[in-house]
Amino acid sequence: MKATGIVRRIDDLGRVVIPKEIRRTQMIRVGDPLEIFVTDGGDVVFRKYSPLGELGPLAQRYVTALARSAGLSAAVSDRDRVLAASGSAKQAEGRGVSEGLAHVMDSRRAFTAKPGEAGLSLCADGPDVCRAAVPILCHGDLIGCVALAGEPDETALALIQTAAAFFAAHLEE
Repeated sequence: MKATGIVRRIDDLGRVVIPKEIRRTQMIRVGDPLEIFVTDGGDVVFRKYSPLGELGPLAQRYVTALARSAGLSAAVSDRDRVLAASGSAKQAEGRGVSEGLAHVMDSRRAFTAKPGEAGLSLCADGPDVCRAAVPILCHGDLIGCVALAGEPDETALALIQTAAAFFAAHLEE
């Protein structure tokens, strides 16, 4: 673990403040779930929790099948990073999502680039262009999104809406 030099006290209600700089660099927002665990060495660790991250192998199989069915590159991301991808989008896997895609997710509305529009970058520092994205909402909370690169037709758009609904239903169980 990396030392920060920051020391905080626990208040009488058992709370501790996570410094703003750490929240900013780790992209921890108000309302984000944190996983708390103790290591074998006795360290208490707070880690940002991603419900979709728990579905890694399933997400990879689903996105591979989705890409084959749609004939386009596909990806599944949580709010911060691309968790699974196939086709040309595979290089985005594990990288942070772009500001544009984060904005689409925050809007909680499906996005489809109009013909002739540039689309959105899938990840912050990558060339992959997202032409359609559907947010994944679970119990009203934004969890992530399903995205396609390339020119999606009506069938492909229906497929990513179905994928988002599948992940939401799987997480709600």
